[in-house]
Amino acid sequence: MPDESPPPITPQDDPPPSPPAATRETLFARFDMLEIKHETVDHPAFFTVDDGRAFKADMPGGHSKNLFLKDKKGVLTLAVAHADTRVDLVGLGKAIGAKGRLSFGKPDLMTRTLGVIPGAVTPFALINPTATALSRLVLDEALMAADPVWFHPLENTASTAISATDLIRFLESCGFSPEIRNLTSPLAP
Repeated sequence: MPDESPPPITPQDDPPPSPPAATRETLFARFDMLEIKHETVDHPAFFTVDDGRAFKADMPGGHSKNLFLKDKKGVLTLAVAHADTRVDLVGLGKAIGAKGRLSFGKPDLMTRTLGVIPGAVTPFALINPTATALSRLVLDEALMAADPVWFHPLENTASTAISATDLIRFLESCGFSPEIRNLTSPLAP
């Protein structure tokens, strides 16, 4: 009787499919399970901080920019900064012990890792199992001083507010322990 086991996977074969990315509804269900109060405002698709600045001007709290970064060795970091923070990437790389300079990860790597499209990067994407490929999560202390903090709920056609304390609880529920740093001067004591 011939061996009926499947043939081995070779490098030219496609990798197995990733689990489906979480949806806005999945995210909100997690918030409800954790008893995290949240508010969402729908809006046109924004792909950059500047795209949404005028619309968000009447939404009190801290708005974010989210940087998907990698170092020379391919170690992945998500830096979550206040929208107005000028992030010192060289200083951040030194502060976190990155190998070589930090650079922006390619969009396809970001989507495979976080399960979101460019323009929808958010710490809420850490709900996705594929996000465990991230080695570091760094939150800007300027953003964490705001109340509430706003992020895209896995899509760039809305913004969702939660408290900074609840953001930490959510991230920890996803298995991440964020570092909080001054992203303008990450080497400052």
